[in-house]
Amino acid sequence: MQNVVIDSVKTVIGWVPERWLPGGTPDPLIGRRGAVGTQASRLDGPLKVAGQARFAGEVAMEGMCYATLVHSPVTRGTITRLDTGRAEAAPGVILVMTHRNMPRLGTVPLISMTDLSAVGNSAVPIMQDAEIRYNGQVVALVLAETQEQADHAASLLDIDYAVSAAKTDFDGAKPNARVPASILIEKNHVSVGNAERELGSARYSVDNVYKTPGQNHNAIELHAVTLAWQGDSLTIHDTTQMIAASATAIAKLFGLKREQVRVLSPYVGGGFGGKGLWDHQIVAIAAAKLAGRPVRLALSREGVYRIIGGRTPTEQRVAIGADGDGRFTALVHTGYSVMPPYGASPEQYSMSARAAYRSKSFEIIQRHLDLDIVPNTFMRAPGEAIGTFAVESAVDELADQMGIDPIELRMRNEPEQHPLSGTPFSQRALRKAFEDGARRFGWEKRQAQPGMVRDGEWRIGMGCAAGSFPYARMPGAEVRIRLGRDGTATVSSSAQEMGMGTATVQVQHAADRLGLPMEAITFEMGDSDLPAAPMAGGSSQTASLAAAIAAAADKLTVELLRLAGNASPVAGLRVGEVRLMEGEIVGIEEPSRRESFNSILSRSSRDEVVVTAGGGAPLEIFKFAMHSSSAIFCEVRVSDVTGEIRVERLLGSFDCGAILNPKTAISQFKGGMIMGLGLALTEETLFDERSGRIMNATLADYHVPTHLDVPEIEVIWTGIPDSRSPLGARGIGEIGITGVAAAVANAVYNATGKRVRDLPITLDKVL
Repeated sequence: MQNVVIDSVKTVIGWVPERWLPGGTPDPLIGRRGAVGTQASRLDGPLKVAGQARFAGEVAMEGMCYATLVHSPVTRGTITRLDTGRAEAAPGVILVMTHRNMPRLGTVPLISMTDLSAVGNSAVPIMQDAEIRYNGQVVALVLAETQEQADHAASLLDIDYAVSAAKTDFDGAKPNARVPASILIEKNHVSVGNAERELGSARYSVDNVYKTPGQNHNAIELHAVTLAWQGDSLTIHDTTQMIAASATAIAKLFGLKREQVRVLSPYVGGGFGGKGLWDHQIVAIAAAKLAGRPVRLALSREGVYRIIGGRTPTEQRVAIGADGDGRFTALVHTGYSVMPPYGASPEQYSMSARAAYRSKSFEIIQRHLDLDIVPNTFMRAPGEAIGTFAVESAVDELADQMGIDPIELRMRNEPEQHPLSGTPFSQRALRKAFEDGARRFGWEKRQAQPGMVRDGEWRIGMGCAAGSFPYARMPGAEVRIRLGRDGTATVSSSAQEMGMGTATVQVQHAADRLGLPMEAITFEMGDSDLPAAPMAGGSSQTASLAAAIAAAADKLTVELLRLAGNASPVAGLRVGEVRLMEGEIVGIEEPSRRESFNSILSRSSRDEVVVTAGGGAPLEIFKFAMHSSSAIFCEVRVSDVTGEIRVERLLGSFDCGAILNPKTAISQFKGGMIMGLGLALTEETLFDERSGRIMNATLADYHVPTHLDVPEIEVIWTGIPDSRSPLGARGIGEIGITGVAAAVANAVYNATGKRVRDLPITLDKVL
């Protein structure tokens, strides 16, 4: 049904003239010199370095008590004996909550692309019965006067289980794999021509399987919640990237009115898709209600691994056929990933092949495996990060087989429009990104023959890869603008700040949009009582808020013109005929027609004017193919003696529309690229298929890149605005990770002649 609806919308939008759609008239701020585009420092930087930015796990409340969770050590089964006596008698214990005394609750609706108020990551009942559905499931909560007392009492619980057979074998689940009808808002199965026949008759072809492991979230800030009931009202300090939607979901779950729930999250120490609504918030709220006390629950690092999902393992087949000129005649991308029926994240790895290259034929399909695991969830560039590893490794293999430069092969198959839908690209300059990146990196020094460059025991190689991530602008983003007579403005939205500089960029934007200096703008965020913003995910928040601010600024202009009245120099002018600048409304055609905000508000006896507006439906995504793109270049050294891999240089050349703040953008790009190094070389969730248990649930055993693993990283971009998006910008939060794993793998092959198709690339795979 979703596919039918989406296809119908695309058809209708296809008939609509471009000028009627968002971006039909390019944003007037595109190309204008102002605060946008300058290297403004992060507004929250001084608070953070001074330790004055208060995170969810640091909020103090009078009478607060502390919670610890108890997790199931079995994967499937039933609790047969539950003795809480010793725990309840332990010093300082206030409450032991299990399925016996947990309030009866429903489940949180799963995250959905068609219902943006749904924020659940799991449909498993939360401590509602004795059934165990995955290893790590929460079976009890202990509440005590101190954290140490709660931790100790949790160790005193006596629980026995009747163990049932569990589905934990990836390969064993393949015969019963599900084929979903859609992946996010796209059809799952795409078949153009006869790709298998074209592959069989192609002059050149590659056909291989690429494997990526599961990965876990490891944000610096652990998941934490501090909350209190005040009668029938609830205040929650949470570390979340879904503030407004979480408040709505919690209100529904606990039978409250929306205005009775307030979620505050002004600062989040990294989200990456994992900071949503999980079991720990729900049980903490219930425990606080039963105990009548404020509660703090902070997950341990191991606790994050046990109940917060991550990236699913995948097995992907990529096959490419090409004619004698290197033009693709077949592109096949199929495979398996894990998505239990109670989960929400499809790990959309097949999306990376859909817009990347021209081909005479396509065959694309994903299959989901049902395993008894903590439900996987979105993790930075979900799907695309690992999908590009498979596709871009295959392209490199084909180039090697044909004896041509891998960049040249990519450019021969660079599409002029979306390869599947035929819709035009709103803006695409990947060719320029590759040209600029190759020149800056010194690609001409690369030796095509693997293993030709040495430095003592070290073999040296270069590799490259392309990356892609779709543009998204979420509907439902709202902002409030409060303009004062004193020439200051406050922009308010429940938006999330996870370290990417949201407030800074939106203050830059509001300053230009309202015609005020940055120091006159205040940005309020992180509070569900403010106008609702959608979740921060899919690299969508900047564009979503920008569209809402633009709409609110237009509404503010209408109100100012109304208040100005007939005696004003701007009387008779309309929104499109004026602009806000230097604290005044100014006629565009006749700049002499102007009046200050102060004058208008003073004459109307107003201290301020307040408007609220939303950004409207993102119809542009149905009319145009909109993607951020990357060209990643890597140089590695591989030891002949130990197999150690050292990444010496890493360069990302990006085509992401206009860059709104170069300083914060570089941090975003580099952060994504560093996570790409983890994907390529170090990160792997070790899952014991015998027990269904994650075995390396600590940072001592799960290896994320450290300073010594990270080389010199250089970032450049085309800077070409996308006229179809607010401010001409597309998302940059996730594009940095895409393509990195393939670039590293291709560089390792160039250095050693060994092709690694199974991440992470560890020394045992190259010796």
